[in-house]
Amino acid sequence: MAQASTADDPETRLALFDFAFENAPIGIALVDLGGRIIRGNAAFAKLLSLPIDKVLGTHFKDFTHPDDIEADLILFQQVLRGKRDGYTIEKRYLRPFGELVHVLIHVAAMRNADGEVVRFISQIEDITRHKEHERQLAERAAQLELALEAVRGGFWQMDILTGKFETSDRLAQFIGGPTAARLDLERYVNRVNVNDGAQADLTPLITGKLDQNVAEYRLETVQGERWMRCDRRLLRDSDGRPVKIVGMAIDFTEERRRIEMLEETARTDALTGLLNRRGLSIEFAALQSAAGVAVLALDLDGFKEVNDAHGHAMGDVVLKTTASRLTSSVRVQDLVARTGGDEFVVVIAGDQPAGEAAAKRILARMREPIAIANHIADVRVSIGGIWTPDKRDVSELLNEADALLYNAKAAGKDAVRFQSASSRDDREYPR
Repeated sequence: MAQASTADDPETRLALFDFAFENAPIGIALVDLGGRIIRGNAAFAKLLSLPIDKVLGTHFKDFTHPDDIEADLILFQQVLRGKRDGYTIEKRYLRPFGELVHVLIHVAAMRNADGEVVRFISQIEDITRHKEHERQLAERAAQLELALEAVRGGFWQMDILTGKFETSDRLAQFIGGPTAARLDLERYVNRVNVNDGAQADLTPLITGKLDQNVAEYRLETVQGERWMRCDRRLLRDSDGRPVKIVGMAIDFTEERRRIEMLEETARTDALTGLLNRRGLSIEFAALQSAAGVAVLALDLDGFKEVNDAHGHAMGDVVLKTTASRLTSSVRVQDLVARTGGDEFVVVIAGDQPAGEAAAKRILARMREPIAIANHIADVRVSIGGIWTPDKRDVSELLNEADALLYNAKAAGKDAVRFQSASSRDDREYPR
């Protein structure tokens, strides 16, 4: 019968330490009393641009900028003499070929049972980019303080055999504040956004189907809801049975927001804020309508003349005004996109009369003059519309709508050619 591991088991404690040490997103190094490196993780080696075997045995002075050595040594000696338990310092590393890396180092003394210092553990964060930002801001006479934090989040562990789950003090404090107690599974799960429960589910690890995975979910913290990236790893006993899960939850909210911003930018037109062609495809795929859907292809009449006479800046005013008129002519659930220079697409969720009515409203709105600077632009619109009771591929519907748009322009512009995909009955609404 396998024995249950506890948090005090040397093997488990070592596994937790090794997991944290090797997978930390910042550099971590163990230093002996003489100042020599006895262990370092991959992030630390990357900071130095050296293989880890070339780092081991070297003194931290060997890769510290000469101007920063003295301050570091003074603090190091103070810890050895018992005047302090650790220190934090900014300094510079010298990489091969003279490249500088600015780092923020947190050094803590590791003591034996008698309280004697036996080694040091250092956490090293690359702050080179932040330093560059500081320099640029200083050149613009802006005074900003950069708050640097090595890791936002912390560890948790779960004993599978007993069901006991517990966060580290650091993670508990990240979630609940400086005086927060460690969280059990129920209190931790209650902090997870209800829509992200499937992501946070530990079942594949508990059952042994997976040995490691990464989950992303929103967690309510003292600083509000934060996006967490959680690396989870399964520990097994000598018979291969799951006994413990260890996890490291890291706040990556800012990274997530940048990703979302890039995704949103990729789905929208920069000038008008409307959907672009990619965004239209994505939104159309998610559009629900039991009554059918109408796709309107629009092309501005007289837009080239505005650009030629008044320049592209005035042309941009026309495009943005057109975008505003289109969105005000349809409902919130309808889709409006700019797919080309002066080409637009409107998708109406509803029956054929709803699509025809929207086309008529747009035609009327676009007959209103557009004021640009000291001039009045007379820009109209030609529309080709196709309605289908069954939603089909948007590209296919657009091709049919474009053909009707061509007919509307060929017939004199400033008109709508609308057709039902089922009846093929053309309807025209001319000037």
